[in-house]
Amino acid sequence: MKVRSSLRALKQKPGSVVVRRRGRTVVVNRANPQWKSRQG
Repeated sequence: MKVRSSLRALKQKPGSVVVRRRGRTVVVNRANPQWKSRQG
């Protein structure tokens, strides 16, 4: 799966984790929960 460039920018932030949930790529951030994103 191609990863969207916005997800790449979000995964560089401190505290962010890239997770696969039900076939979707999700970026969650424990340090700042505002930086959440999903693809797919």
